[in-house]
Amino acid sequence: MDSVSFKTVSANKATATKNWVLVNAEGQTLGRLASQLAILIRGKHKTNYTPHMDCGDNVVVINAEKVVLSGAKLDDKEYVRHTGYPGGQRFTTPRELFAKNPSEVITKAVYGMLPKNKLGRAINKNLHVYAGSEHKHEAQQPKEININTIR
Repeated sequence: MDSVSFKTVSANKATATKNWVLVNAEGQTLGRLASQLAILIRGKHKTNYTPHMDCGDNVVVINAEKVVLSGAKLDDKEYVRHTGYPGGQRFTTPRELFAKNPSEVITKAVYGMLPKNKLGRAINKNLHVYAGSEHKHEAQQPKEININTIR
């Protein structure tokens, strides 16, 4: 009997096609934007997605200071960090973080949606967030996409 053999193809470093993508964050809601960015840098939108490999795209986000937080999250949400010393727990709000470094708000939101292991830390390096409309990745010729059409 002549049967067709179907093999599951698993992406590896040599077969993964990593594209450069440009996303404009102007007027986007933070959480919805972050979940779409996490899908892009993880590679879940691709047919050759492999959970244990970095097969996602390199994503450049511009206009990070124009992202929107719904409700009263701008003042009520808290980011917690610890200095490492006794009594060293520090709190900050998105309003304070926007004033200091607007790109950090998107970076923290996306990082929270990635796996908490070596792969998640490696994938996080594929995200490049810029506060303004200028970025330094013109040489990679990123393709601009509409983030609302991913899923």
